[in-house]
Amino acid sequence: MKKWLKRLFIFVIILMVLGFLSSVLSRLPVGERVAVIKVKGAIIEPDKIVEKIQKAKEDESVKALVLRIDSPGGSVGASQEIYRALEDFKTSGKPLVVSMGNVCASGGYYISAPADVIFANPGTITGSIGVIVQHTELKALLERLGIRTTAIKTGKFKDTLSPFRELSEEEKVYLQKTIEDAYNQFLQAILKYRSKKISDEKLREIADGRVFTGRVAKDLGLVDELGNLQDAINRAKQLAGVPKARVFYMEERRGLLRRLMEEDLQGFGLDYPLMLYYIMK
Repeated sequence: MKKWLKRLFIFVIILMVLGFLSSVLSRLPVGERVAVIKVKGAIIEPDKIVEKIQKAKEDESVKALVLRIDSPGGSVGASQEIYRALEDFKTSGKPLVVSMGNVCASGGYYISAPADVIFANPGTITGSIGVIVQHTELKALLERLGIRTTAIKTGKFKDTLSPFRELSEEEKVYLQKTIEDAYNQFLQAILKYRSKKISDEKLREIADGRVFTGRVAKDLGLVDELGNLQDAINRAKQLAGVPKARVFYMEERRGLLRRLMEEDLQGFGLDYPLMLYYIMK
């Protein structure tokens, strides 16, 4: 019995060492590699994703990029920064393939648009093409508590979306025009790369905030293929002509405390009352 346990222990140690070596070797910038970048959760802080995309572009060993997205969307500006970084990546001539996870909606779909091929699972939730800005009014509650606020401002729109008062009709018109502009930017970003798959007329018909399964999205022309992450990786290898390329996951090594303190627990727009979102609601 003791010999059996000893052999099992040695076997486990060997597996752990081999796994560690495999992880280390996959990170070495040698040979031919396919990089995988994960975009998970709300798209609010784009800097780290943009940095990884840039590294994948500059790394000569990286022959293709797979973007694995599991996100309900995020802020307009952050989504646009990632979208632009992906456009810059494409100037390298390297294939870009998107793999949609459980959810790839709104801003998540926005950053998918530049891909050469978009994969989704049949049950992936995607779409939700639209823009939203929200206003929470606390005026009645504060009055009940005997709290009053006064705003001294330089212009009539300076405190638009203040929770301490109602929105005026003029402000509602102004905000509607603002989100319509962001909405049109969304549509144009999609059509720039998918006009051969879906017409402007059809896109506007379905881009009313509704969500679709991956299967329906494929029928509509929003998605190219049904498949999982491995299918996307295999297609990236095929497009790059590197069937034996190693797969490299460009993930950060973060401790538990750092993970808890960073983006996964960040709220939406806590510091910015007026924020436009490409996000599923």
